[in-house]
Amino acid sequence: MADRQDSIWFSPEAAGHLATISGGLGEQLGIEITELKAQSIHGRMPVDERTIQPAGVLHGGASVAFAETLASLGGHLVVDSSIYQVMGQEINANHLRPGIRGEWVYGAASPVMIGRRSQVWSIEISNEQGKLICLSRCTLAVIEIPSRPLTASDTRAQ
Repeated sequence: MADRQDSIWFSPEAAGHLATISGGLGEQLGIEITELKAQSIHGRMPVDERTIQPAGVLHGGASVAFAETLASLGGHLVVDSSIYQVMGQEINANHLRPGIRGEWVYGAASPVMIGRRSQVWSIEISNEQGKLICLSRCTLAVIEIPSRPLTASDTRAQ
């Protein structure tokens, strides 16, 4: 659960929202959210048949997907999600050492900047021994959720 003191999360109940966020690529890759701290979001991902490259080590694209998943979830929890949504705008990654098949990799994402129209997150992915395997930075666009389009019945009611 998020620490209320100095927390970046929009709502004190942010940790409870994580249980409702599922599906998509993160679920396909086996990504799990493990902790929400006052200033960061943490998760883990298995290095298995879903996430390896032909050489049998963690695929760089899986690391990038893991990094963007953590940043996007963090970005989502920082804004009022009834008004705003966040979307990945740019991501980069430096792959520093391989993730080994049969192990887990652990990620921590924290904001570098939270603005009205964009956010920048730094994501560190480490192996089970705590050694950094990937360093990533992700920029998110903060977009106002459009109101639903008018229908014919809406115009008749006016």
